Amino acid sequence: MARTTEYENPKRVEIIKKLKKKGNAKIYKTAAEELSRVRKNRREVNIRKINEITKEGDCVLVPGKVLCFGLLDHKVEIAAFSFTESAKERIGESGGVAMTIDELMEKNPSGANVKLVG
Repeated sequence: MARTTEYENPKRVEIIKKLKKKGNAKIYKTAAEELSRVRKNRREVNIRKINEITKEGDCVLVPGKVLCFGLLDHKVEIAAFSFTESAKERIGESGGVAMTIDELMEKNPSGANVKLVG
């Protein structure tokens, strides 16, 4: 049986297509596969985890949602499919940047020096 996209989030479907087009960058292909998962299997990452595995100035890609639990004590660029409002606030308070996956692909088409978290 073919999978229907009738109930799919059009924004998510569009992002997946764009990520797949960036096929020369392996990180974007992997992110497309992760974002293609059914909702219950998609990634949700807390700020605490990002804080633990990054250092000042890192760039992170989360193929899912960034949640607010924890503290971020250094400046990090985080691109994700979605953020909670409180997560965006905490990222901004630390001097970091919360951006969309589209913005990351525009800024860094090669995917160089980007960590995939999730």
